[in-house]
Amino acid sequence: MNLFVDNKELHVGSVQITGVASASLFLIGDANLIRLSSVFDTPPESLIIGPIEPLTPEEPE
Repeated sequence: MNLFVDNKELHVGSVQITGVASASLFLIGDANLIRLSSVFDTPPESLIIGPIEPLTPEEPE
């Protein structure tokens, strides 16, 4: 897959991350090449998939 993105000017004031997935990439800025890989070595019978909990917004202080 080839993906080209031209952001022109980009200004990031602040970032707040409340959760990440088991495979994730967070990038601000430029990158010429990104190679991602993943290895899952747990036997399939040990995988437990339960109900998905949605991320809830934090209460303002």
